[in-house]
Amino acid sequence: MKKLNDAIDRFCALHPNLAIPGLMRYIVGANVILYVLSLFAGGGTLNFLALDISRVLHGEIWRLITYVLLPTSGGIGLIITSMFYYWIGETLERMWGSAKFTFYYVSGTLLTAAGALLAYFIDGASFPVWGASYINLAMFFAYALSFPDAVVNLYFIIPIKMKWLAWLDAVLFAAGVFQYIRAGYWGMALLPVIAIMNFFIFFAPDFRQRADRALYRTRPQAVQFRRAVREQQKQKGYNHKCSVCGRTDADYPDLQFRYCSKCAGYHCYCEDHIFNHTHFTE
Repeated sequence: MKKLNDAIDRFCALHPNLAIPGLMRYIVGANVILYVLSLFAGGGTLNFLALDISRVLHGEIWRLITYVLLPTSGGIGLIITSMFYYWIGETLERMWGSAKFTFYYVSGTLLTAAGALLAYFIDGASFPVWGASYINLAMFFAYALSFPDAVVNLYFIIPIKMKWLAWLDAVLFAAGVFQYIRAGYWGMALLPVIAIMNFFIFFAPDFRQRADRALYRTRPQAVQFRRAVREQQKQKGYNHKCSVCGRTDADYPDLQFRYCSKCAGYHCYCEDHIFNHTHFTE
């Protein structure tokens, strides 16, 4: 997964012209404009923009993209969500750059379409997708993982950290998937999972690092390497000395040294003995 993530970074760096600077302002602006139009013309008139796979297979391919322009709520709810996702999108764009943020949003758009197509073939029915709910959810998760302690006022009243709001959304997301499974709509259960796969692809290295840190903290024999280095530096003339052969980094500067996490205490070994020595037990 890291290779895929690195490939995405290289692609974005090599193709900056594919970026859409200020993408969220166009998405949010379209949501507001189409909502106002629906008030005069009726909501049903915008159905030709929704993601309906049965219609896509009949040649209406614009639906693969235009569904993200449709509002998912109205009234005060539209104003709140528009401000919220505009703020999140602008922050991520400043952090990643326009090219990477554009790639993230467009990949979520295409993954949602792919999930809808898979759901159509599995369930045998087309369930129109209206708005960018899953894409915005993946964007929110990206922000929450990047800024977990950022505080937002829920409904302008209740202060809550992003990480707790993300956990709440994750629970609601899982509950929605479970409801589709209970109803027997396996395709619709897969749709939201596929739709936010870009989040897992982009943040796979972060998940791995967090898991490694958690494992390190829970291992009783985990070596405190900085402390071990300081203890070794107290020895005159060298920083590292093999506990088996006695060679030091001063005498053999090209030799690599490691500390064994299975030995009691802090014991250093050269590359020839790190996997070939008797562990200290006291």
